[in-house]
Amino acid sequence: MTDAAAEQAEAPEKSGKKGLIIGVILAVAGATGGYFLTTSGLLPFGGQPAAEDAKEKDKGTEVKALPEVGFIDLPAVIVSVSAGDSRHLKFHAQLEVNSSYASDVEKMKPRIMDVLNGYLRAVEVSDLEEPLALMRIRGHLLRRIEIVVGEGRVRDVLVMEFVLN
Repeated sequence: MTDAAAEQAEAPEKSGKKGLIIGVILAVAGATGGYFLTTSGLLPFGGQPAAEDAKEKDKGTEVKALPEVGFIDLPAVIVSVSAGDSRHLKFHAQLEVNSSYASDVEKMKPRIMDVLNGYLRAVEVSDLEEPLALMRIRGHLLRRIEIVVGEGRVRDVLVMEFVLN
């Protein structure tokens, strides 16, 4: 009986490679199937595949019309900013206006330039060096211009040039 017990003890153990191989095969098959389902558009989420986008563009899908806007170019302004050393700010902007009000806003251009000069001269150099300074300045200018020309006429202030020397 000791020989039978010794044979059972010496029997090699299974290493489990069969389960690992099956797991890898299933993972590759799942990844391939998931990729196919996603790219073919069979899943209800994930957007349309590029091939269908191109087909829809060729069909002439309806595109929203651009809003009726005009642009009024404001002359470039160079102002000295309040600092111990001589520093200048060059600022050039355009106004995005509703087309129906373009002539009204054009008539108010001298008043707009006055507001723009007054605001830019009051700005501190430390305010200009902040990362979000341009966004803040645009918002302040838009609000001041809306006060001058009336709300709803000017859509946005587009900064063309903003240079601090």
